[in-house]
Amino acid sequence: MSASAALAKLPSPLRDLVAVAAQDGSEDFGRSEKDKAEVAEWIDKVAQGEVAKPDNFKDLEATLVPRTYIVSNYFTAADAALYGALHPALSQLQPAQYYSHPAITRYFDYIQHYPSVRKAAEPLAPAFSVVQFDLENAPHQERKAEPPKKKEKAKAAPAAPESEAPAAPAKADKAEKKAKKAEEGDKAAEQGQKEGKAQKKEKKAKEPKPQEDKKKAEDAGEPVPSMIDLRVGRIVDIKKHPDADGLYVEQIDFAEETGPRTVVSGLVHYIPIEEMRDKILVGVCNLKPANMRGVKSFAMVLCATHKDGKEAGIELVQPPAGAKPGDRVYFEGFESNEPLSQLNPKKKIFETIQPGFTTLETHEAAWVNPATGTVHKIRTKDGVCIAPKFVGASLS
Repeated sequence: MSASAALAKLPSPLRDLVAVAAQDGSEDFGRSEKDKAEVAEWIDKVAQGEVAKPDNFKDLEATLVPRTYIVSNYFTAADAALYGALHPALSQLQPAQYYSHPAITRYFDYIQHYPSVRKAAEPLAPAFSVVQFDLENAPHQERKAEPPKKKEKAKAAPAAPESEAPAAPAKADKAEKKAKKAEEGDKAAEQGQKEGKAQKKEKKAKEPKPQEDKKKAEDAGEPVPSMIDLRVGRIVDIKKHPDADGLYVEQIDFAEETGPRTVVSGLVHYIPIEEMRDKILVGVCNLKPANMRGVKSFAMVLCATHKDGKEAGIELVQPPAGAKPGDRVYFEGFESNEPLSQLNPKKKIFETIQPGFTTLETHEAAWVNPATGTVHKIRTKDGVCIAPKFVGASLS
């Protein structure tokens, strides 16, 4: 089914909202044939009326957790249709109810403020009026590191077949001895029960915690670039810091279940706010959160600084075409290495690795090993990240 056919099935005024918010024949209906088919499919789902019902929020929540937009990584007519269909239900929810669906709430709030959606909604008021969410008092959702992978235990050896009779007598003797020992032990059990419990407690207290061992293992060895957790993100909201003229406060979507991260960046004097909005970028996601003039920042935007210094210019490191929020960014040659859950500030891991970050003659971002001179390009599965304007830049 084509998008226009699916659009015709939408009820009014939802159909009118989508028709104005998404320009007919434009990329709003998909940039590729695959995206066009997916946009039409989502509009058809919305027209059927099931996807936006509260009874189906659990499935929709799971779908939206890793996404900024419902199709690909840009706004489409499907977003306008889904927003409009969700409006009647979302506008009636109390805080406790929408707090239980953080991905849907995040998505809806972002799309309802999207410029073309807002412009299309105004003539249709009060049908699609802005829904106010009390997000400041939302319950804190802890960002938990992924649990360490457990090694599979070796499979137990298969039981010996009955034909192997010679082993049976030996097993019988052992069983008899165990039974005798158990009988003797029962007599002393009651007497030593308290003693035994105390010993167990003492032993338990002395055993190191698995998480502590994991942390020590992670931090062991010389710093390598793969310890740094780089991910693709998208700026979904940005404003100037209320107490610092040179700082932006961004909400960056890294496709996490907890929603966008608050990130503070000192880029006001280098990159206009218009160029930052809705920007796809690379974020450093495992730095220790830091307070920046009263606002806690949970990541860092990776930027390229001109070789002649900040005054000569700063630009965002740009992921390759097709990159989506949450995509892993890694260093060639270190593909199989996992980043640390959080960099230990005392170990100066980022500070040790950062001097090797640069841009090549091709504008490609890379880490050059200072000891060997080997080049490790910074990339996603879709291609290499670049600094569009600068060669020989420093990355931080």
